This record gives sequence, C-alpha cells and structure tokens, in this order.
Amino acid sequence: MFGIEIIDASLLPAMIVALVAGVISFLSPCVLPVVPPYLAYMSGVSVTDLGSRDAGRNKALLPAVFFVLGLSTVFLLMGFAASAVGLAFLQYQDWLNTAAGIVVMIFGAHFVGVYRIGFLDREARLDAGDRGGSAFGAYILGLAFAFGWTPCIGPQLGAILSLAASEASVARGTLLLAVYAIGLGVPFLLVAAFLPRLTGVMGWMKRHMEQIERAMGLLLWTIGLLMLTGGFSSLSFWLLETFPALATLG
Repeated sequence: MFGIEIIDASLLPAMIVALVAGVISFLSPCVLPVVPPYLAYMSGVSVTDLGSRDAGRNKALLPAVFFVLGLSTVFLLMGFAASAVGLAFLQYQDWLNTAAGIVVMIFGAHFVGVYRIGFLDREARLDAGDRGGSAFGAYILGLAFAFGWTPCIGPQLGAILSLAASEASVARGTLLLAVYAIGLGVPFLLVAAFLPRLTGVMGWMKRHMEQIERAMGLLLWTIGLLMLTGGFSSLSFWLLETFPALATLG
C-alpha cells in the first residue's frame, strides 16, 4: 500500500514472537503481582474498591488506557532507535545477529534455571510522584514503568530489540516494538475491565510463576537459536510455501 512494504511474510514470525514476548513480560514475577495495586493507584481507589464489579471497572479502564499509551511511547522510541542503529551498521548485520542471538540464549538459560543472573532478579522502579487518579498521572506512570522495570523484562525486551535492529528498515523495526507493546499492554486493559472475573486466573498464574518463567526461558533460548542459525528466514519461506496468500502482504 502507498508503495511502502512494511508487513510481509518475512516479518510475520518476528511479529508473532514480539506479541508472545509482550504477553510473557506481563506474566513476569515483577509485573503480574503488582497489576492490581497499580490499577488501584492509577484509579485513585483502594484495591478492595477496584474489585467491585461496577465502580472498580469504570474507574480503572480509562487510566489503564493512558498507562498503556505511556509505556508504548517508550517502547516505540526504543524500537526506532534500535532500528536506526541496525540500519547504520547494516554491513555488520551478520555479526550483530550472532551476538544478539548469543545474548538472548544466555537470558533464556537464566529463566530456565541453568544459572541465575543477579541483576535480572531485581527491579528498578521509578517514582512517578503523587499522580494517582488522573489520566495524565497514568500516562506518566506508564513512562516510568517502561523505564523502571527494564531489568526484569529486559531479556524479552532485549530479544525484540535485537530483532528490530536486524531489520533493514526503521519502520519494520519500530512495528515490532509496537506489537510487543500490544502484547504487554492489552493484558493490562483486560485486567482493568474484568478484574473481578480474572482474580482466580491471576492467582493461578502467581502460584505457577516458576513454570511460567521456565516456559519464558525456553522461548527466549529458541529465539536466540533461530537468530544464530537463520531460522527466521527458513520459517518465512515455509510460511510462504504453506500460505501463498501471504505473498500479497505489503
């Protein structure tokens, strides 16, 4: 469309990975447990009131939207920067892909439990000030969240930034971070809209956090291996052969 090819079969595997990585980031140990308190703070109500089927949902949804816009702003800027750097060093793309793949595999092994990397077990929260209960405050909190939780969601985010840097297009790389932001942000909106109904589901996730972390690690390790071996290109060719209609995208 308009002569600009952004989405095609070669980008679809990376987009799927970015979406899954965003969801997994939401399920990480330093994000999922604090979702209800964050929503309560942004809404200017107590956690108990937030659990009310009517009042809590009505007060939480709009701040949650602005919160997601805040964190998406940061991720889009990161995607733009990573893509621009990758484009500038396009002649060294093979070396960058190899290095990025190794780093992502190291992160994956951390979550699987082969070893622990200390700084990945810590949070770096930023104080957004006393801005609860307003849309602007929720946006500022979203900005702070994107920066402050980077050490915890860093492996997933780093994997997507590596994929963005490997794209020979700033638009395509930025799009990957937009998809990642969707994967992380949409669950926030779902929890804000349906918190009373999702309490049991979130409790189950907290109880099985270790298994979720291991699945996260296995996904990251697989992504790193695909980056090292050129597996994303092979997967793109397979998609084109299996679904010829994808060739019309772009």
